[in-house]
Amino acid sequence: MDEIYLGLMSGTSLDAIDVVAVSFEPTLRLWGTHSLLLPLDIREDVLTLTQPNDNEIERFGRVDVLLGRLFADCANQLLEKLNLSPSQITAIGSHGQTIRHRPDLETPFTLQITDPNVIAENTGITVIADFRRRDVAAGGQGAPLVPAFHAAILRDRAINRVILNLGGMANITVLPADSTRAVYGYDTGPANVLMDAWCQTILKQPFDKNGAWAASGCVDNELLANMLAHPFFAKLPPKSTGREDFHLDWLLEFFDGDHPNVLAEDIQATLLALTAQSVVDAVNQAGFSEGELWLCGGGAYNQALCQLLADKLPHYSLHSTEEIGIAPTWLEACAFAWLAKQTLAGLSGNLPVVTGAQGERILGGIYQA
Repeated sequence: MDEIYLGLMSGTSLDAIDVVAVSFEPTLRLWGTHSLLLPLDIREDVLTLTQPNDNEIERFGRVDVLLGRLFADCANQLLEKLNLSPSQITAIGSHGQTIRHRPDLETPFTLQITDPNVIAENTGITVIADFRRRDVAAGGQGAPLVPAFHAAILRDRAINRVILNLGGMANITVLPADSTRAVYGYDTGPANVLMDAWCQTILKQPFDKNGAWAASGCVDNELLANMLAHPFFAKLPPKSTGREDFHLDWLLEFFDGDHPNVLAEDIQATLLALTAQSVVDAVNQAGFSEGELWLCGGGAYNQALCQLLADKLPHYSLHSTEEIGIAPTWLEACAFAWLAKQTLAGLSGNLPVVTGAQGERILGGIYQA
């Protein structure tokens, strides 16, 4: 019988909880998917926790449990949809919800909440969670963790590939065709997080569908250059980032005096250009004369962004993970199901060349059903 795993996550975009049911032997099979919108009050609580604020411990404890219940609800709803019982699921891999990611401090740490005890209790399924902190304890960034999964399912000995995940943040995985060259990857900067925040602020819409609003504006090159001056972009990998670096207040700082008259749609166009340029710079550093760029994450549906990437990377052919039977929005949840499988098998889940950890590590804690 197939070993079926669930992958659960809520990303930087804070729009919904995603869950997949997937098996990996003999080949990857996606059994089903489900998404549960994040309630607005919980979303606001999580956003508050991403920045220093009052009464953090009390808020943290409450949201940790409430998210655990929501994650469990999402998992149970998928099981009902697929007519599967908890006993048919080997384990859940839960990414949780990142509220702080500080791997570069003198005392580095990363923190993902969503109590796995609550998930295990409310689903009757063993949960593997807290994947990132072991890598940080070993001197790594704790992110990105998906490159090991990308290498397992998408590396091709005949063609150079770069996998681009466009979630709240963007990260790349470089998969050389040459088997003597190492797989590597890192966060490139913001993907959707700033575009979504600006769209929500001005248009009161969750995101800029197809990048249409951005396409209606013009890039402000001075503003773009000022944004690209953020120290993160000049930093050498291994590196990772999050809302600690790129958030709405950071964007608004540019309009205190330097850019007071920029049109709202021009700001959106500039934010899209910021995502594209930081990605293009990173992809070009791979040094491939030609290759394939595989897109995943919600940003893979932003037509304006995809067109700009195609224009700036003419030596790459663009592909969607739809081609391997996984829609772009589900690939990362599949990765955390795979990481759960690795943990139960006593196998490493990190790539030290990606995260900077001192070596391979078995990631995550196991919370028995």
